[in-house]
Amino acid sequence: MTNDPEQLLRYAHGLKGMSRRRFLTGSALGLTLATDLFVTRRIQEAREELAIIPVADEFADRTYPNARWVLFPGYKTSWEEGVWIMNSLRPVLSRRARMAVMGYSNRGLDVATIVASLRRYIRTQQIDKLYFYGHSFGGMVAVEVASRLREFGVNVQFILLDSSPHDRFDVVDQAMFDGVVYLYEAGYRVPSVLRGSYELAERIVHKNERTWSQIIDQTLEQLSPLAPSSILIQSQASYIFHYNVTRFSLGDTPVAFIGNPGDGTVDYATARPGWAAAFPNNMVSADLVTEGALPAHASPQWNPLIYQAVVRELQMDFLPLPRGGKTKSLR
Repeated sequence: MTNDPEQLLRYAHGLKGMSRRRFLTGSALGLTLATDLFVTRRIQEAREELAIIPVADEFADRTYPNARWVLFPGYKTSWEEGVWIMNSLRPVLSRRARMAVMGYSNRGLDVATIVASLRRYIRTQQIDKLYFYGHSFGGMVAVEVASRLREFGVNVQFILLDSSPHDRFDVVDQAMFDGVVYLYEAGYRVPSVLRGSYELAERIVHKNERTWSQIIDQTLEQLSPLAPSSILIQSQASYIFHYNVTRFSLGDTPVAFIGNPGDGTVDYATARPGWAAAFPNNMVSADLVTEGALPAHASPQWNPLIYQAVVRELQMDFLPLPRGGKTKSLR
């Protein structure tokens, strides 16, 4: 068994339909998973290290070998769901660059490691155009990473913020969010039973965005062996809690914000003007709305056509069609 992230992700894709509910009830799929715990353990071990996961597209791989869209997934988003999100956007993003997903380490969120990994990735892949897609909380990470990369002479060409909070006060459910951070910073790691109650309660709060079937399935997915670790989730919550957007500088990197006024997770009414105020010289678009998307918060995987239309408009307006091949190096 290899530790290569791409191959392990393919194994995980084959296992992702085996929910914790089926596992616990002893169904045939649960028994299959039980017999394949070695594979699951290897996947978990591999995810202790951060990975930049490529998303293949024949056209983009051939036409834009030196340009890359990198997706920074949102809070509690697994490697599999990150790839799912990128594939949902692939028909549009592939018209500007090849694609990759940032797979966060289960040991916890570490921006310094992300920056170092991206610098190596840029060098080894000979990347000369770099675009960031920040999915929900991932937009906060994308902005900090872009700011830090500038210190090494790497300029990100474009940052798209998808329903991203610009500080912790943009998060609607403050009470539950604060509790996760308190436990993490007090040195407590959330056990599976407590985490299950938290996941279920969070989704019931946002019942207007989900069916009961989705609530149960998404709760159990977070308890599966392939879900992000509790340490990673708690470290992400702590990151959001302490985020200070004023610490970052983006030079002349264009930034666009998209969102939905019906968002029940991140307050659209405060996040949108918050980013615009933080980067008045960078914000090129903050008016495009993912109208009709359900859930309303950062959901390209559930609403691909809606998101593709919005992203297509942004690319046409702000990302001139590049020529294939190498231009000025980022390194």
